[in-house]
Amino acid sequence: MSHGARTLLRAEGGAREDEAAPALPLKGMDEPLVDKEPPLPEALPLEPARALALADFQPPRAGAVDSMVRWAYRLGVPGSVLAAPLRKPAAPRLLATVASPLGGERVAGMALRAGQFLVHGLKLPVDRIELASNAPLTAPVQRMVHGFTWLRDLGACAPREECAAIGETLLARWLKANPVPAKGPAWSVEYAGLRLLGWLVHAPLLLGGDARLRGQALEAMEATARYLDRQVARAEDRLGQVAGWCAIVAAGLLLPDGRPRRLFGEAGLLRALGELVSEDGGVLSRSPLAQMEAIALLVDLRACYEAVDRDPPPALETMLGLLVPPLLALRMGDRGLGSWQGAGATSAARVDALIAASGIRARPSKECRHWGYQRIDAGKAVLVLDAAPPPRARHARHGCASTLAFELSHGEQRIIVNCGGGELAGGMVPVRIEQGLRGTAAHSTLVLDDANSTAVLIKGQIGKGVEEVDIARTTVKQKGRDAARLEASHNGYAARYGLIHRRTLLLGADGTGLSGEELLEPSGRQGKRGKIAFAIRFHLGYGIEAGLSDDKRGAGLALPDGSYWQFRLGGDSGEAHIAIEDSLWVDGQGRPRATKQLVVEGLTSRSGGRFPWLLKRMG
Repeated sequence: MSHGARTLLRAEGGAREDEAAPALPLKGMDEPLVDKEPPLPEALPLEPARALALADFQPPRAGAVDSMVRWAYRLGVPGSVLAAPLRKPAAPRLLATVASPLGGERVAGMALRAGQFLVHGLKLPVDRIELASNAPLTAPVQRMVHGFTWLRDLGACAPREECAAIGETLLARWLKANPVPAKGPAWSVEYAGLRLLGWLVHAPLLLGGDARLRGQALEAMEATARYLDRQVARAEDRLGQVAGWCAIVAAGLLLPDGRPRRLFGEAGLLRALGELVSEDGGVLSRSPLAQMEAIALLVDLRACYEAVDRDPPPALETMLGLLVPPLLALRMGDRGLGSWQGAGATSAARVDALIAASGIRARPSKECRHWGYQRIDAGKAVLVLDAAPPPRARHARHGCASTLAFELSHGEQRIIVNCGGGELAGGMVPVRIEQGLRGTAAHSTLVLDDANSTAVLIKGQIGKGVEEVDIARTTVKQKGRDAARLEASHNGYAARYGLIHRRTLLLGADGTGLSGEELLEPSGRQGKRGKIAFAIRFHLGYGIEAGLSDDKRGAGLALPDGSYWQFRLGGDSGEAHIAIEDSLWVDGQGRPRATKQLVVEGLTSRSGGRFPWLLKRMG
């Protein structure tokens, strides 16, 4: 399919549902900037891009003996019997020490040495946190406590001999509070998988001291591996299942008599990986944080293979090659990630460390049609558009009603953003606003009647709403240079209000001007009578100061980098006007930052409406 052709993306499965802004000088705002723009020339289709095809993620080819061993282990025959039927089972021990190339965050490790968990910017005293599985903890704290994700950070902050005592103390507390195996959140497949893989990869931080604790920890590793053998298929979603399978394979590599478990785990892992991602390599939850977790799991597992001097299945490297380019597509000008599907603005340092550890060198994908994001690079500007329905209900982790929202940066300055951070609620982001951060109004797009384009439910789930997205990507000639234009529409408001939202974005070739148009069209042959309230929200990047023009149809934006931009409504946008309202933006550390937003609002006919606008750098 050529880039210039329209693509229709459908949601499978059916169910979706501070103080006043300072007055700023507005340069040249007496005339409507949009009206000065020449008519758009005829669209020219782009050349087709090379498509990546998924490898055949089937169990690795094996002889009759390996196939029989895998089949018998799946039926429940103990691994020790299959590996060495004529001798006693080997005592639990680790066969190798793993050196993962993926490091943690030193700041979080230093906080842990000071006696505090650092959870998305929030410091929590370690001594006051209950470690039992049924303890009332927020989701991010549960993940850190029961997934032992803090081990990577602890290892990054100091030499092993200086921080191992902390790891051993926390492990002893956790084992005492959680008999193996038990029930509750600690024994979800994902947390158990993350925990076991963390224990195996960072074993020197846990097993270097007391012999009694070492014996308990090794027994807990084996018991957790047996638990995952039985429960991995019951994971909450595909990513949780991949975490469980990675831990099973790692245990098969690093614990005695592990060959049957490894064969069993490799077959399950490769099947789960094939079901985890869309055709262009994006995870089905459409979450950049989930994409990063998938990459990190495979990086750690590959390190386990290297520790025992064994080659991993080729499909693991193939999958890493598929996962990295879509993640890079969400990088903005400051090299951090955009705020999509519950993620905050993940920092450039964290992304750089992950990509370096993966060993994959790739360029960002421009079109992730199946994952659902479109990217345009022009001059120093980067624009990313959400051009797909929200994830299916069974894949959604922190599903957001963000269809047709966009983010824009110029250089290292983020200009238009989404609030983000729904997945980080429970750290510095209050849990009570989690659903609001996932709503349409928290994203830079159009909202009708203050309603979400897709219903936002509790526990990260989504309901009815957007089912189809029509997307076309073309190039146009602009002063002799090629500029990229995106035109997309969604039907999220069709059932309730009988209107289709169509958005067109044209980013100038030099990256200093973005012209857009919001079009509301009747979904049927005849539009409904009456009027309906609308709001087109443009959440502004952190530190941007905004001021309105006298006619309230324009706004000036003073950016922290010293540049000055103007936003202006087109002359035929009816009685719409601009207001400046409070907003917030969740930064790369999980901290909510007070910001502003431009809101184009008014009433429009239920038979449709058209609202052009222009954002342009001045001087």
